[in-house]
Formats: sequence, C-alpha cells, structure tokens
Amino acid sequence: MTRDPQQVSPDQPSLTAELVDRLSRFEGPPEQFLANLLAVQCYIAAAENGTILRLAPDGSTEVLAVHPPVPPGTTAPSWLGRTVEAAPGVLSAGSTAIKPLHDREDLYGQPARRHLVMIPLRSSSGFTGLASFVVDTGDASVLRASRERLELTVSLLSLYELRLSLQRRQVDLRRLRSAMETLSAVNEHDRFAGGAMTFCNELASRYQSDRVSLGFLKGRYVHLRAMSHTEKFSRKMKLVQDIEAAQEECLDQDVEIIHPAGQDATFVNRFTKELSTRHGPTAVVSLPLRRESKPCAVVTLERPAEKPFAAEEVESLRLTCELCTARVVNLYEHDRWIGAHAAAGMRKGLAALIGPKHTWIKALGLLGVLVVVFLLFAKGPYRAEAPFALEATRQQVLSAPFDGYLKSVSVRPGDSVEGGRTVLATLETAELRLQLASAQAEQLGYAKQAAAALRDRKTAEAQIAQAQADKAAAQARLLEYEIRQASIVSPVGGSVITGDLERRIGAAVKTGEVLFEVAPLESLRAEISVPEEDIADVRESMEGELATASYPERRIAFTVERINPAAEVVNQRNVFKVRAQLHERPSWLRPGMEGVAKISIAQRHYAWVWTRKLINWVRMKLWW
Repeated sequence: MTRDPQQVSPDQPSLTAELVDRLSRFEGPPEQFLANLLAVQCYIAAAENGTILRLAPDGSTEVLAVHPPVPPGTTAPSWLGRTVEAAPGVLSAGSTAIKPLHDREDLYGQPARRHLVMIPLRSSSGFTGLASFVVDTGDASVLRASRERLELTVSLLSLYELRLSLQRRQVDLRRLRSAMETLSAVNEHDRFAGGAMTFCNELASRYQSDRVSLGFLKGRYVHLRAMSHTEKFSRKMKLVQDIEAAQEECLDQDVEIIHPAGQDATFVNRFTKELSTRHGPTAVVSLPLRRESKPCAVVTLERPAEKPFAAEEVESLRLTCELCTARVVNLYEHDRWIGAHAAAGMRKGLAALIGPKHTWIKALGLLGVLVVVFLLFAKGPYRAEAPFALEATRQQVLSAPFDGYLKSVSVRPGDSVEGGRTVLATLETAELRLQLASAQAEQLGYAKQAAAALRDRKTAEAQIAQAQADKAAAQARLLEYEIRQASIVSPVGGSVITGDLERRIGAAVKTGEVLFEVAPLESLRAEISVPEEDIADVRESMEGELATASYPERRIAFTVERINPAAEVVNQRNVFKVRAQLHERPSWLRPGMEGVAKISIAQRHYAWVWTRKLINWVRMKLWW
C-alpha cells in the first residue's frame, strides 16, 4: 500500500491508525473518498463487501459506492439487492441492523455464515444515508467486534463533510473578498469614465484576462463604453463591433454566454464564437448586469483559449458583477450633461407610460385623466338645494254662527269640499225653531191689535201695535237666518286643513269659535328655506323642481316668485325664505307637505360645482 493520502488500498498491510489518519486528512473528490472509506472499513472489520447508499427525495435508493467495485454490465450481487430492499426500514428505525445473509447452497434452518451490517448515516436533516457491509462469520463475538469497528469509522464521513463545508466556506469568503475589493476600487471614483475603467481593469487583473469590455444598453443596441487598459476606441473598429454583437447576444438572452461551451449548453453563442475566432482564439464569457431584475449592461472577458472559464470562476464573476452593478449603473446614469439626463428621464417616463407593462395601472391612470378632463371642461346644471314646505296663499276660516251645540260633522282634515255645496257640519236648531214659532205668533198677535185699533180709530194704539209686530217680524227673520246658518258650508272649494270635530259632537260651541279651515288647492305655493351661502346666486323668475317626501319620484316644476330680504334662524342656521309658484298642482298635494327643492341657477363646470362649498369654507377659514 502506498503512503499517498489520496489513495488507500487494503491490499498492502498498514496500521489501522495510519489508515484512519490518512482518511481524516483526505482532500480529494467525494467519489474517491467514499471508495477509500469503504476499502478501509472492509479492511478494518474484515468485511468481504461494502456499499454506501443514499435515499433520494422521491423515495428511491441511489448507490454511491461499492467495494470491491462491480464491473460495468454485470448483474448486481444478491447482497446488494438485499441491502437496497432493507434500506428504508433501517433508515426509519435509525439504528444499526444486523441481518443474516443466506446463500443458495445453505440448507433450510441452517444458521447463516454471512451477515449484513447496516449502519444509518446521519445528516443535518436526519437519516438519509446507509452503509452496508458483508461480514463472513457466524461467531457472534466476531460479528459484534466488526460492528463496533464499522460504527467507529463511519464518523470519518461526517468529518470529511465538515471539511468540505469549511473548504466551500473559505472559497465563498475568498470570492466575497475579491468582489468587495473590486467594489471598493470602483467606489473611489465619482465619474463614470474612471469607475468603468477601474471595474474593467480589476476584472482583467483578478481573472487573468487580456481584455475586459463593458457595454450599456442604449435604445435597442449595446454601446461599448469602457475597455480595460484602453482609454480611447472607436465604434467603427471591427473589434468593437464584434464585442458589441456578442454583448447584444448575451443581453437578448439574459443569460451568461461562455465560449467554449459545454455539451449541455442551452444558450446561443454564435457572435461570441465569431469574436473568439476573429480576434483569438480566446476563451470568452459575457455576463449581463441587471438593475431591478432588468438587464441594462454587459461585461465581456477574454483570455487565452488554453485557459477556459471554469464554473467556479463564473460564479465568482457573477457575485462581483451583482455587487458592482448598482454603483456602475448609477455613475452611468448621473454622470451626463443635463440635456442627456433630461432626455433619458423623459424617455424612461414615456416607456413606462406607453409600454406594454402595468396595464391595469395605466388603465386606471387613463381613467383618472379622463375624469379630471371631464370635471374641468364638461358643464352641468348648478342648482341650489334647500328644503321647502307647501302653504296656501289664502285660507277660508269657518266659525260657529251662534252659540249652540254641534249636531253632526261631515268632513275631516284632508277631505276635499266643493264651494257652496258641501255641508261640513250642522248645529242643533230645535231651540231656534221654537223661538222662531214664538216670534211669529207675537207678530200675528200684534198685527191683529193694530188692525183692531185702526178699526176703532185709535191711531196711537194702532201704531204701537204695528211697531211691536214689526219687531217680532225682525226677530223671526233673524232666527230664520241663524237656522239657515246652522248648516256650515264653505264658500270656496279646496281641502280641509283643520277641523277634526267628530269627537266634539254634542258639545257646546261659542259664536265666532273657529271650526274649520279650508284652503283652495289652486292657491298652494312652496316656501323654500335657502341657506345663506346659496342665496346670493338665487334670483327671481328662476326655475327649478321640487319633490315631496310623500312622492319622491314625482317632480313638480316651479318658478321663483319672491325672495324675502330678511334672514330667519331655522335649526340654528340662517336661511332666507323664497316663495315659488307651482306650474302644476296635482290632486295629492296638501298644504304642509315638505321635501327638497332644487333651483336651477346656471351651467357650470362639474369641478366648480362639486368643490364650491369646500373652497368657500377654506376661504372663510384662511381669509383667502
């Protein structure tokens, strides 16, 4: 067995401690380490065969290493198939398992001469690996000793994984340090030319590149803006045009373009290959620089073809570019004269406004603009809104014609009556009729006395008797008048406003006591209480519409007839009473009805109509 720590073979004798020490310091690839680990474990535990398995996320079992190796194209040994079958159960149990391994020539019931020692391998996420060994022994003590040696040497795998993790961490730290040093060098410059040149020179130095180029997207094409170790260059140069073509190829695909590319490459690198062929041969890599997840620039590195870019170098380049992109792009956008800066900002704004992205936001913005334009230029009716109450211009008051008692009532408030025809109520007339009969009898008696006196030529007595007869006649006529007045009839037609007397039938009434009030419907008008902030715009002869609370769906047109010049306080607000003449008077209108009236003043812009009250309030508060 050689002393090289990268290769361990049990075919040569070696001390166990030396073998373990060499494995603990092994730094080769994982495949070689697993093969050496199995060889050492089989040597130490006197095992015939060994394997290391891994349980895949989909539940399948993957064989990582076998000792001794199975020749390609041959059938897997039976012990390996038995291990694969038992692996899920051993891993779920999480402890070492020893299973007998019978050969085909073994008799039924005969103890097994060989055994499988299956040891779960623990990782940070649980038991996901398994080491299995074939030990050719039937002695329990020997089997136990082999198991202990195998369990002790399994820890070498964890040690190797820890060492690999530390190595990866050190590599990552070196990459981060290199990227931070590049960023620090770029940050020392306040102008784009110096920053871009430093960025290219740093990449050329750290990655042994002959040429590093930096191009920025301008419109639809990439323009080369910086080249390592080169202060001036012309876009007419064939080299510059080829570099820009390769960078556009990278930016269009938004992926890293490498030449020479691997067999499994999915990107197109035709222009990159032409760049390498015409100006080389060279190894080329182009990386897009992204800002806000959008590619805006490309950096291209070229070096001799015998030094192709490895995957680790591309990862380090990617990290450096991600850290430096913000600073380089910021210098590029701001280190321009004010005209170019303004033009770029306008172009960006127009692209965001007209471009295909953010459709809903643009639709809402367009809708908002249309609403603003509509409010500023479209005109609509400006109307003063105020409450109103219907009232009658004149009312007919019907009172008791004499002292008496209420006999009957024919109407109630709200009923319609015809002028001179509808009897509203009647008073008792029995006593008046008795008084009328008495007066008529007295008149007849005095008339006879006057006739007898004239016959006897008693002129004086005749005259006195005649006067008494005339007095009785006048009294009779008065009683007849009162009897006729006992039937209370409204001289005008209209609606009964007051006079709910059904509960007073039989009660006494006094002469002149108001019994009913009748308002003619044709005399109804609206009294509108206009707030003082709107009264300045209201003029006589203006028209409008009103709606009552009883029939809000019906509109009645009106004309402003008169404006009361004095304000009144209603509900702690100053209002002006405005009288309006109705254009129509439906039969359902009643005095006292209330609702809302709107007086049409003028045609104004909707923005002015809807913000007028707010602007007036601000002016009053700020004295503006």
